[in-house]
Order: sequence, then C-alpha cells, then structure tokens
Amino acid sequence: MPPSSSTSTPAWFARAGARAWRCAPAPAVVRDFHASLPGYAPTPLAELPALAAELGVGRVFVKDESSRLGLPAFKALGASWAVHRALAERAAAGDVQGGPVTLVTATDGNHGRAVARTARLLGLRARVLVPRGVHPQAVAAIAAEGAEVTEVAGSYDDAVRLAAETAAAPDALLVQDTAWPGYEQIPGWIVEGYSTLLAETDTQLAAAGVTSPGLVAVPVGVGSLAQAVVTHYRSRTAGHPPALLAVEPGAAACVLASLVRGEPVAIATGETIMAGLNCGTPSSAAWPYLMGGLDAAVAVTDADAACAARDLAALGVSSGPCGAASLAGVRAALTGDGHDERRAALGLGPDAALVLLSTEGAAANPHAGHPLP
Repeated sequence: MPPSSSTSTPAWFARAGARAWRCAPAPAVVRDFHASLPGYAPTPLAELPALAAELGVGRVFVKDESSRLGLPAFKALGASWAVHRALAERAAAGDVQGGPVTLVTATDGNHGRAVARTARLLGLRARVLVPRGVHPQAVAAIAAEGAEVTEVAGSYDDAVRLAAETAAAPDALLVQDTAWPGYEQIPGWIVEGYSTLLAETDTQLAAAGVTSPGLVAVPVGVGSLAQAVVTHYRSRTAGHPPALLAVEPGAAACVLASLVRGEPVAIATGETIMAGLNCGTPSSAAWPYLMGGLDAAVAVTDADAACAARDLAALGVSSGPCGAASLAGVRAALTGDGHDERRAALGLGPDAALVLLSTEGAAANPHAGHPLP
C-alpha cells in the first residue's frame, strides 16, 4: 500500500519530556462496570501488516470502535459510566426532585447518541443540542434513540453553552464531554469511562506479544479521549512509555494551537468531514494532561482523513473520518517532507509497534461514499 498522505510539511508540534510526566491512574472499577452491561464485549484490535510496511515500523494495530455496546463509536463508554456515577451521587445527596431526570448534552454526533441511548435504557428523557455541520442522518440517529433534538445554528461551542443553560433546571442533568471552570466532575467521569478501551488494548497487545507500544495515536476534539490516553500511559512507573500523538482536523486544531501557545486558546472552526472533532476549545480538565503528557500533535486534511478511511475499509476495518484521523495523522508524521525529524521526535525505530485508535465506524459519521445504513 503506497503512502497516501500529502508530501507537504504538516502543521506539527512536538515537545521533549512528555514521557517523563506522571499522573494518577483511572479507577480499576470502571472496566468491571462496563463488563456488567448487557452486550459488553471488548472491541477488536486488528493488526495490519500492510500499514507497518508502509510506515516503516515493526507492527501496526488499530483499535476498532465501529461497534461498542450496540453503537458505532466509543462514546458509550464515557456516557454510561458518567451517568451511572452522576445518578448515584444525586441519589446519595437527596437531590432528586419531582419526576425523572432529563439528561442534557451538546454533541457533534457520537456523544449525543450515546447519552440518548443511555437515557433510553434507563427510562429517562434526553435532550440533545446539535450544532451546524452534523450530517442529517447522524441527527436522525440521535432522535431515533428517543431524544428531543434541538439543532443550533452556531458552532459546537455555541451548542455547549446552550446545553449548559438548558440544564439549569432542577430536573435536568448536564452530561457534557468537555469541561470548563466550575463544570469538571461529570467530564472527569466521562474520561474515566474511556479507560476501559485502553485496558482492553493492554490485554490484546499482551496476547500479541507486545509489552508496550512505541506510539499511540488518538483523534482529538476537545481532548477528553486524549486525556484518558495520557492518564493511562503516564500513570505507569514501569516499562518503556510510548509516544502519544494527538491528531486534529486542520479546520479545528484547537489543541495544536494551544500547545504552540503554551496555554489553552479558543479558535474559530471551519467545515470538516471530521464532524466529531470539529471543536474550537480544549476541555479545561483535559488541558493539563495534554500539555504535560502529549509528545506531539498534528493537523490533517479532510482529503487525508477520507483516504485513510477508504484504506482502512480495504483492510477490513470500518472507520469514519474521525476514527481514520489516527492513520492520517501517523502518515503525516512519519512520511513526507521532514519526516526524519518528526520520527526522531517521536523516538520511533524500525521495530516500533503503533496503536491507532479508530474511534468510530463508517456508520457513525456519514461522508462522501459512506452514508449511514
């Protein structure tokens, strides 16, 4: 398979010292909770030798989140755990007033559907606010879960602000996967929920004879999944720590811009087929982890994400453009002009094992050639 990324130098940031940064681990009970849910099963970790040959590394694995707890993306892990924790806290505090609680969230697609599904399974109401740019079929899939969907004319950040206002009612619970000062507990539980994905990956890599990957690539919107990745790998004290690479759309590279600046910044976003990553402001809770524990960040084009999705499909992995961003980002980092310097910054030798997190299947995010079924 020939390299598919562009030969121009990508938007790129790298820093030394990230592999020495340390934090506390996620609670081990999270995976036990998910294992107790109906329909739980670890998602596949596919080894793709053709990509290893293309990228000049030893092995490449793709964590395939195209079917997770009955949904075509990983987000159910965070939504289910956060709602479980939040409802338990409300009950313990005696805060439940009137009728059943309504779960409220803003979404670019996958998180909102996961919250709506969680609400339906628990017999609760859900209200989901959707910004411009989300495919109508993705909006319809959220509504099909029984949620009340409100389409917002503005950006994802606008939808988040409106969701927070909507959730001010005493019978409402905001379940948002981004944090800001004063709203950090539930986003923190969502991040904890994602730890199951990484615990599964450890087990699957060990079964394949890999004790530690050389690099893990993660798609980034507000940075909550990347926070979970940093937490998982930077809480370890033994073994060789992997390089951690964040991948964003060029139209919404808020984490890359923040890393360059050295502080979180909000940016104006454009249009992108990577709808679930079209976010203009990093999560305040994620930011310290991203600044401390990420080795590098790269921005990719829609064309490269679409190409990566097609290539993964040809290799047997269903991936939407957000999930395929991991492959697009690794290609941008390891091929093209200046790749030797970028490879050296990541510390990758020819025998390295790479893990690419494919966070959604093609059914999660319709785009050219990949409509929802």
